[in-house]
Amino acid sequence: LSSSSAASDVYKRQISKWFYLSICIHDIDRFFCTINFFNFTLMNFPIISSLILLPTIGALFLLISKDKNSNTAKYVALFTSLVNLLISIYLWILFDPTTPNFQFIEDREWLKGFINYKVGIDGISILFIILTSLITPLCIISVNNTVKDRLRDFLIAILVMESLMIGVFCSLDLVIFYLFFEAGLIPMFLIIGIWGGTRRVYSAFKFFLYTLLGSVLMLVAIISIYWIAGTTDVNQLYELGIEEKYQNLLWLAFFSSFAVKTPMWPVHTWLPDAHVEAPTAGSVLLAAILLKMAGYGFIRFSLGLFPLASEVFTPLVYTLSLIAIVYTSLVALMQEDMKKLIAYSSVAHMGFVTLGIFTIQQQGIEGSIIQMISHGLVSAALFLCVGVVYDRMHSRLISSYGGIVTIIPKYSILFMLFTLAALGLPGTSGFIGEFLILMGVFKDNFLVAVIASLGVILGAAYMLWLYKRVVFGKLVNKDLTKMVDLNKSEYFILTCLAIPTLFFGFYPDPLINTIEVSVNDLINMYN
Repeated sequence: LSSSSAASDVYKRQISKWFYLSICIHDIDRFFCTINFFNFTLMNFPIISSLILLPTIGALFLLISKDKNSNTAKYVALFTSLVNLLISIYLWILFDPTTPNFQFIEDREWLKGFINYKVGIDGISILFIILTSLITPLCIISVNNTVKDRLRDFLIAILVMESLMIGVFCSLDLVIFYLFFEAGLIPMFLIIGIWGGTRRVYSAFKFFLYTLLGSVLMLVAIISIYWIAGTTDVNQLYELGIEEKYQNLLWLAFFSSFAVKTPMWPVHTWLPDAHVEAPTAGSVLLAAILLKMAGYGFIRFSLGLFPLASEVFTPLVYTLSLIAIVYTSLVALMQEDMKKLIAYSSVAHMGFVTLGIFTIQQQGIEGSIIQMISHGLVSAALFLCVGVVYDRMHSRLISSYGGIVTIIPKYSILFMLFTLAALGLPGTSGFIGEFLILMGVFKDNFLVAVIASLGVILGAAYMLWLYKRVVFGKLVNKDLTKMVDLNKSEYFILTCLAIPTLFFGFYPDPLINTIEVSVNDLINMYN
């Protein structure tokens, strides 16, 4: 090699190339080892517990902080909720939608022999976590104009609620689920009772008492399940099954809690009062997230644990759902208060959800999940739209408005988008959910589907009539000329809700691909 011949120069160049290539391969190998180690670390990192605990940590920081500045409290709460949103999105990226198994499971013994802290996610629960993480920072941003007193305490309540709501969608133990499910009602009780309207105390106690009875029955059922099966672990209960002779009573006990919180007719009367008296952010959280916890419970527990009883009581659910769809739609047509109208529309939309769940059809259950996600976005936006005009005019009466399209055009356009999404216009997320639900219902029971279709017509009637009376018509109230259009924060919030409403209306594949395998596994287990 040390000779000066041409051949030796060729050998030198070849050896240099191979030596350089071996170094590159070694470096690439080290790079991929690092990536694999990083992924392994993330897979073993308690990411779900982080999602649950982070908002509570932010709330505790606000609680012990000596800084009483409301802006500082808002920035801390907003930063905490945004970090949680980023973590939840990253969790969705890491999630494997091709397997029906629960992922990122954390299982720790809590009370020996009885309660395990067990959390995990599947394709159904991950979407509700994303929805919760998205709505919470938007609620925090919206408090600028709606909450004037004790803002720090209000933000603490919202952050604690976020922790508890995420915990509901992650729980894989019945006792842990119950604790999260019921504890989440306490911050909402305080939000309505402290920061609500003139009848806030009455509405808060009505909300609490309605939910209490069903909650007690569900707790008795959970204790009974432990006595029957020897465990409250959801995965083990899926494998073991529950004896047929116990299923009917246990199903009714769970149903009593979920029906109130959905809410189903005739135990829905607490909802309009709670919405009317709650501050805007409270109404948004109540409609967008809290109502969905009961729908999630129907899917996860009523179908998963009590399939035989679900089959027996399907006619009951169909009947109550149809009454909710038709009756509350007619009641919505008669409302003069915008918040009450939207509250009754929520009862009708959740009637579609329960209808789709108990079809036990792929399209029906998938449609119910997508409908819940869509309703979370659209109902949140509609309550925020009501809050925008209420902050300016201090009135929720429809008769106080009219002809505002030329005064606040940006608001009118976005309000129109969410109105059309609420009535299920093709091209919006509301259409995807309702269409799939009706497909599932038509497969299962033609007559029920025909009656449910009336709800679509009535929904178009009350939503379009609301929009016509508020936005179009003559400008009778001269005080409306003083209204200003959306400010930057209001425009940002509504735009953040408008984008997914339109995106999933045209391209629902990300939602369907996420839930498809889990829903199919649930149906196979049910059958």
